[in-house]
Amino acid sequence: MGNSEFVTRFCNSLMDADMAATCRYLAPDVYYHNMPWAPVVGHADVRKVLDPLVHGPNCALRKMQIEHTLADGEVVMNARVETWSRQGVTVELPVAGLFIVRNGLVTRWIDYWDLATIAPLLATL
Repeated sequence: MGNSEFVTRFCNSLMDADMAATCRYLAPDVYYHNMPWAPVVGHADVRKVLDPLVHGPNCALRKMQIEHTLADGEVVMNARVETWSRQGVTVELPVAGLFIVRNGLVTRWIDYWDLATIAPLLATL
């Protein structure tokens, strides 16, 4: 499996509502910057950011539509639209992602998106 397919599988794993399984795609010291929020490092901190949104019954991610993927060696970039829904609020969030894959794990993950677009959903937390 190439790095672009690996990243696609990783992104789609977020809809499975199992962050422990999703973290298996990540290096233990992964650098994660979910802009515009502050960056974090490591599985525990990634989970602090994402568990309220995608783990277990909290999972609000309904669809992951990856529209474009570019890969050059260990660097993978994708453009995607994520559909999020919670408590009657649904948003479509355009995301540009940058991933570094080394030794079969994501070591760096940076997502760029607009906070105003997802603010109505975050208000339901």
